[in-house]
Amino acid sequence: MSENCTHDCSTCSANCSSRNQAQDLHEKPNEYTHVKKMIGVVSGKGGVGKSLVTSMLAVLMNRQGYTTAILDADMTGPSIPRAFNLHEQAVGDETGLLPAISKTGVKVMSLNLLLANETDPVVWRGPVIAGAVKQFWTDVNWGDVDFMFVDMPPGTGDVPLTVFQSLPVDGIVVVATPQELVGIIVEKAVMMADMMNVPVVALVENMSSFRCPDCGKVHHIFGESHADEIAQKHGIAPVCRLPMNPKLAASVDAGAIELMEEDGLDRLADKLAEMLR
Repeated sequence: MSENCTHDCSTCSANCSSRNQAQDLHEKPNEYTHVKKMIGVVSGKGGVGKSLVTSMLAVLMNRQGYTTAILDADMTGPSIPRAFNLHEQAVGDETGLLPAISKTGVKVMSLNLLLANETDPVVWRGPVIAGAVKQFWTDVNWGDVDFMFVDMPPGTGDVPLTVFQSLPVDGIVVVATPQELVGIIVEKAVMMADMMNVPVVALVENMSSFRCPDCGKVHHIFGESHADEIAQKHGIAPVCRLPMNPKLAASVDAGAIELMEEDGLDRLADKLAEMLR
């Protein structure tokens, strides 16, 4: 330490060795929370099925016997509770706020579970939203969790930055659709993860195709895929594809995501399981 050090790095001009040490900006979790792996689910734009992928991953890992949880960081557009048919308000005790638990045991915390009415709008500015995301980590008693999935809002703004800086994210899953423009936008999310030194676990292309139920022909409604090009450019594997599936959409609307039958994310689930072996 320099002899001129004032012990306040915000005002001190001394070039101390302590100044050069990387600071851990992660928020401390609730004392009863123990999460083994945290996976963020991100996208460059909205409407690509990010919440769907988050829900499916939590269900798939739960089916493999892992304890799973979802931290819904999409404060202004929360949709996770509906997928799991969770409508009761969250409660708390002396240990902290308690997550809602789905029929199969998936733990969920979402702002919708704290509102007086599910349809009430959340008219908050960025810093308030970012603070709420931190509180879902610091104030919620998640208990023991093998995999926590963080459903982030689209883009590279306040909330994704807060999650990357404040939460111990082990990796992210990037969700995209086939359009070239969406591919370009998704690259921004991938590059943001690179800037924050967070590895990309997989790329999921949602709505990749549609199989006609009458003739069986596969149609690429949104054009040819660019997922492999993006993945190869950034060294991402695996690339998973989810076709347009009306039954899957209906299960989400009915709050029955836990009954879904879709194998498009199986390779990703296997890769996640390897993270704990």
